Amino acid sequence: MPELERLAAHHAPAVLRFERENRAYFARYVPDRGDDFFTGYAARHAALLDEQERGTCHFHVLVGDHGAVLGRFNLVDVAGGSAELGYRVAERAAGRGLASEGVRRVCELARTEYGLRRLVASAALANPASLAVLKRAGFVLDGSERGDSVHDGSVHDGSVRSGSVSGCEVDLDGEPGLRHVLDLRAPYAAASP
Repeated sequence: MPELERLAAHHAPAVLRFERENRAYFARYVPDRGDDFFTGYAARHAALLDEQERGTCHFHVLVGDHGAVLGRFNLVDVAGGSAELGYRVAERAAGRGLASEGVRRVCELARTEYGLRRLVASAALANPASLAVLKRAGFVLDGSERGDSVHDGSVHDGSVRSGSVSGCEVDLDGEPGLRHVLDLRAPYAAASP
């Protein structure tokens, strides 16, 4: 199983390779980072490490064979016991459970190592795989008391009950998405293997 490692200076070349190799794949689900991201990556990587050192963010990479980065799992905007989770997995690693496992591991780190109590995460409606990863990890729609799911813009609790999801709708750079939350103080699905 690949290792989840805290981002370090030596990861810079592998992270840049990961982002370049998967640029078109990621652009299908999230806005492209733009050419400047790639040409100025060395400075960007150093800035990420500075943010991490200050404790405002916690960055992680899922490292496979020969040091190849297979995924990134980040906790950003850390404040008041809360943070926002973001993640992406390489196209060649998709469909193998690595996103679910990486999210599970970073949620556990958030609780045990970083002392966080709550995580938020958003996923585009056009990315059902990411929505499923959040649900498997125990995230619920923001404002939902149960693990409701979403299909065709309606909330379902297993018995096709519909309701508004307006309280959890977000705009992800022009794409509709849903905001989820995870209470790290309560037992949750991410804690189980």
